[in-house]
Amino acid sequence: MSEKEVQKHSQITIALAGNPNSGKTTLFNALTGARQHVGNYPGVTVEKKEGVYTHNGRQIKIVDLPGTYSLTAYSEEEVVAREFLVHEHPEVVVNIVDASNLERNLYLTSQFLELGAPVVIALNMIDVAKDRGIEIDAGKLSELLGVPVVPIIARASRGLQDLMDVVAREAAKQKEWQPVDISYGDDIDNVLLQLEEAIVKENFLVDIYPARWTAIKFLENDEQIKEIISKKDAVLARGFEGMVAEVSAHLQKTLDTFPEAIISDHRYGFIKAILRQGVISHKYDRDRLYTSDKIDKVLTHRFLGPLIMLAVLLGLYKFTFTYSELPMSWLENFFSWIGAAVDSVMPDGLLKSLLISGVIDGVGGVLGFVPIIMFMFFGIAFLEDFGYLARVAFMMDRVLRVFGLHGSSVMSYIISGGIAGGCAVPGVMATRTLRSPKERMATLLTTPFMNCGAKLPVLALLTGTFFAAYQAQFMFALTLLAWLVALIAAKILRLTVLKGESTPFVMELPPYRFPTFKGLLIHTWEKTWQYIKKAGTVILGISILLWALMTFPGLPEKVTVDYDKQRASLQTRFAVDQTGMYENHPQYNIFMEQLEKINVSEAEAALRHSLAGRIGSALEVVSWLPGFEWRTNIALVGGFAAKEVVVSTLGTAYSLGEVDPEEAAPLSKTLAADPAWNPVKALALIVFIMFYAPCFVTVVCIVREAGSWKWGLFSMAFNTVFAFVLATLVHQVGMVLGYGG
Repeated sequence: MSEKEVQKHSQITIALAGNPNSGKTTLFNALTGARQHVGNYPGVTVEKKEGVYTHNGRQIKIVDLPGTYSLTAYSEEEVVAREFLVHEHPEVVVNIVDASNLERNLYLTSQFLELGAPVVIALNMIDVAKDRGIEIDAGKLSELLGVPVVPIIARASRGLQDLMDVVAREAAKQKEWQPVDISYGDDIDNVLLQLEEAIVKENFLVDIYPARWTAIKFLENDEQIKEIISKKDAVLARGFEGMVAEVSAHLQKTLDTFPEAIISDHRYGFIKAILRQGVISHKYDRDRLYTSDKIDKVLTHRFLGPLIMLAVLLGLYKFTFTYSELPMSWLENFFSWIGAAVDSVMPDGLLKSLLISGVIDGVGGVLGFVPIIMFMFFGIAFLEDFGYLARVAFMMDRVLRVFGLHGSSVMSYIISGGIAGGCAVPGVMATRTLRSPKERMATLLTTPFMNCGAKLPVLALLTGTFFAAYQAQFMFALTLLAWLVALIAAKILRLTVLKGESTPFVMELPPYRFPTFKGLLIHTWEKTWQYIKKAGTVILGISILLWALMTFPGLPEKVTVDYDKQRASLQTRFAVDQTGMYENHPQYNIFMEQLEKINVSEAEAALRHSLAGRIGSALEVVSWLPGFEWRTNIALVGGFAAKEVVVSTLGTAYSLGEVDPEEAAPLSKTLAADPAWNPVKALALIVFIMFYAPCFVTVVCIVREAGSWKWGLFSMAFNTVFAFVLATLVHQVGMVLGYGG
């Protein structure tokens, strides 16, 4: 037996699969805790979660598949879930089913059965079902489906031991995958038989999928399966398409419908036939309002709902900035202490400058905002797990339709930072759920306007420095501004280059659930750790590169000699001997002030002479309009790579001008004390950073999703020009009104 086979037999691999909001992630966190790894599936941006559970001394590898409603390739998540099952062949598929929405959840179960996967149903949220007066006979359901059914309450960790006992027992059986056939009526069944015979005859994908299942996917217009068939055998593909076209024409004439609709109807018919055999009973009137429905009558009310939504958003910012203030000051002091310690033990030189200005001030400036990121993600995780974010999408659909977008666009905006703290890359990817190409493109191009987690440190720095008394309210207003600008831009796109009708919006509103503290901590840590890793890798690399650009080529020797002469002249004038001037000298303070002026002037001259300084100075030809001087320009150029770099570059630029690191104030104090900075300039810079070109990774993602570099370049050019005009307007009007003082 090979080493790979030995490992295969020594470790059980199971997959967790289920609908979104079925409690799948809660179960995964409850089983694996901290023993989990988060990454991406190869070649795609869909998140991949793996963890380990130990059962009676034997390790069980648990893979948390993306939440999906079906196994048909309508979205990347569905493709990923399907590909993992058929290629990795886990010993057991644990299908998490929401007991309070049994019929809808079993739709995915029916597809697992058709695929032949060894399924164990985790009947989750039985407490919610009971509160709704729903009684489920798990034994009867197991008997009729032919698979084990285990009632659990994942959020309370109830029934998990029983579930894993059953999983281990089923895994030990090592059963062959046995597909279940569901009848779809004479018309569909007949063409399925023909397709199945042709697939078996051609030996097409039979080592991966059951032949009948492949035939069903072709009838469901599964793009991936159709593409595979076309590439492998174009003649076979045309034959299949002819059979599908024939049955489609017949169904349209007789029933005014399509094959995929018939297949869906019969799957639900299969499920209903099972549920009506004593599986489910209702204690209360079916029309009774459940707790979630009662809450929704208020939270999604046509007029009260939006007001409550704004209040919740403002409360989130209040919570974030109130409780993050103290830990942020701790981190600022910590990095200041490290800088002073390095300064005291290292001799002057390039290495010392690199460590203090490039690494500590650069990366430390970004890591100093970890508390804000952490508290923001904690609040968002609570709202998501509670079920409120789905209500936000539901309410926003009415608004988005006015601007030519789809209700599902809301989730792309929220993921990108619509509440703050997200990322534009998964936000762009989330547009794949939009079926209309025009709505998808409009959403894809406007998601970078949201206040992502990369912008948050910059906005927090500037608002905390110049608008500290109203920081939470200011951040709230900036969020509303981001939405307003994104929607206006989307409307312009939909009226010009992306004309087309809006498509209807239907979404599931999951029941409200009080999140578990453990689940909130896990979600918060996952997002915060991603931010920390980015600061320790990407931001570190860019900070070092920018430090080099701001350090070299250095001042010409003639200029350096001039500054040395100025210092020597100063020492002669104040009669400073080789022992130096002590603090008790009557003219000590005057001498040190003048010496500091010379040193600062030299540091500023060196920075201006550097490659970055020359770029920043050259840009002042136009950047004076929004009030940006050369150091700010350097930071903004770095922001094209990643927005977090704006903070680290400002920190590096200003620290290069410091003489005594022990006296160097944190960046916020430095900016507040600098006469070149004022609230108007800060506001203009905030506006520019919010709306100028997306970071490079987002641009690449836009190109990949849109299928053309022209859209990536359009996004960079349009956003930057728009941001420049808006920032100029803010600065010029603010100065005219006298707010620049």
